[in-house]
Amino acid sequence: MRLKLSEYKACICEGAAENAIIDILIDAHLLIFEREEMLEEQVIRCREAKKFEERYLRKGFGNQISIIRILDSRRENFKLSKAYEHKVDVINVITAPEIEMLIILNEDKYKEYKKSAKKPSDFCLQNLKMANVKSYDFVYSYFSDPEILVKAIKRYTEVSKIQKGEYTLFDLIK
Repeated sequence: MRLKLSEYKACICEGAAENAIIDILIDAHLLIFEREEMLEEQVIRCREAKKFEERYLRKGFGNQISIIRILDSRRENFKLSKAYEHKVDVINVITAPEIEMLIILNEDKYKEYKKSAKKPSDFCLQNLKMANVKSYDFVYSYFSDPEILVKAIKRYTEVSKIQKGEYTLFDLIK
């Protein structure tokens, strides 16, 4: 199921780690869209639909906008007002349970992680001795080679229980 995006894109990331991953992929030209197609040419860190509307949608775009939300929760709502519903296509890209799974997979510690019954971030901290796994700088540095990141994303899709109709980071890669 290939993603179909509008001319304008807004890429909203839940956290700093997700932001770093999108920056790495987009700067390496590995995504199905380019930075120049993004609102303000950068990742947006605005999780509330109302604030997003006020800040970005009131600029009067003539064309449709795809909002690509990178988040780990399937329950987080992003309800736009009726005035904008028809102009905006919201695409949720789920990274459940947590983006730190990419590090666990890259370190080849998935089996160990599954046995631990820990949250991915706790596993990274306690077992892998990586304290800043949620920070932009750590993730950007850790995945400085985009090909390693892409391999981890592919591996993630192999081991994850992806729900029907759900998108993952893999769907954003060319």
